[in-house]
Amino acid sequence: MMRALWSAATGMLAKQLNMDVIANNLANLNTYGFKRSRVDFQDLMYQNLRTSGSTVAEGAKVPAGIEVGLGTRPAAIQRIFSQGDFIQTEGPLDLVIEGDGFFQVLMPDGTVAYTRDGSFKMDSEGRIVTSDGFPIEPEITIPPEAVDLSIGTDGTVSVILAGESEPQELGKIELAKFVNPAGLSAVGRNLFTATAASGQPVVGTPGLEGFGTISQGFLEMSNVKVVEEMVNMIIAQRAYEVNSKAIQTSDDMLSIANNLKR
Repeated sequence: MMRALWSAATGMLAKQLNMDVIANNLANLNTYGFKRSRVDFQDLMYQNLRTSGSTVAEGAKVPAGIEVGLGTRPAAIQRIFSQGDFIQTEGPLDLVIEGDGFFQVLMPDGTVAYTRDGSFKMDSEGRIVTSDGFPIEPEITIPPEAVDLSIGTDGTVSVILAGESEPQELGKIELAKFVNPAGLSAVGRNLFTATAASGQPVVGTPGLEGFGTISQGFLEMSNVKVVEEMVNMIIAQRAYEVNSKAIQTSDDMLSIANNLKR
């Protein structure tokens, strides 16, 4: 059987995965805080038909061997954590991080998840929560008599209560960052969890020790670039076509070989 059949098949499977990732990027074009992904590929093993440097005669060595590659495979799906564009919403609980860091979210099982999505809401108890009702960590509760809410660049949450003129501090939003954010595991709902690859979270105050600052009344859009994804999609489609053409050509060659004897 010709190696080209299987090599081209691995190429088609790889381009299918590439197309899956591109489609997911485009599907999340309007997802707040979404970070696009990219597939990294690597070549498969090689069949060595002639070893480089082997001796063919006294004083004569093979200058270049014969190695036939057996295709490709995906090596990783890399998440790109570049900053997305900001949009102004003027929502009091719409927040963006200008720089590095993640908001912390307390999950129902007691673990902490991380997100760049700052489209927070207030639940029936006055807590600042995500769109799914998960409270931020540390938890901050806004009293019902609050008439004005302000969040500083350092994460300080203050309110002005009815009948008062001086703001009252409720708490401070803390951020977390990782040595290798690309190692975070995406669990959906715009959330990530820490893994052994990401390292343990380092928690700190916005604006200090390399953490980004917080801006109120803005949201971070996804960092997906439509034109770039369209170009990637065209390249993936063409690569898929040429791999299928390689399979078709290999089949034609086998057919020719089978018809040599009649």
